[in-house]
Amino acid sequence: ADDLLLLPPAPDSELDALRDLVSSAFLNHDPALVQIRAGTLFARLKALNRSANHATRAHKQATADARHEMDQTYLGLQNLLYEKRHLEREIEKCRQFASIYQDIALHSLEEFKQLAPEEARTEDVLADEHQLMLNRLSFELSERQRLDQKRRELIKEKEALLKESKTKAATMESVKAQIDGLMKV
Repeated sequence: ADDLLLLPPAPDSELDALRDLVSSAFLNHDPALVQIRAGTLFARLKALNRSANHATRAHKQATADARHEMDQTYLGLQNLLYEKRHLEREIEKCRQFASIYQDIALHSLEEFKQLAPEEARTEDVLADEHQLMLNRLSFELSERQRLDQKRRELIKEKEALLKESKTKAATMESVKAQIDGLMKV
């Protein structure tokens, strides 16, 4: 490829030889010899012209190839930059995503370490923020379910006590009514 990009030699010597042929020094020479000499010089100039045109085409092609390669590289770079911006926007969306878990009141980390089962608070879990958050949420759910069950049991107990209290109050009222009835007699 580098051979094609070499420029042909300059035609200065051929031009100088043609100038000499038309100068007064060659007026007395045989015209047939001058014509033969001029023909060979013109043939040499044509060959140099063809070589120069070929070299020009080769340079233009090499330039076009280099430009095409550069354009392809630039297009690849633009695609990568677009993809990078897209991924950065997606990452930002994920960071700004407001999940419901962020509004849940969780036990503090110290309370979690004290109250949670041992398998939920191992060193590996405490080192992994994501797994720690999952375990804290799971622990919070189990605690809320346990406390809700306890609340329901206490409500049942309260209702039983209220019923018992009403029964005793009704019994007391009937006893009081009987006592009042006996006192009037």
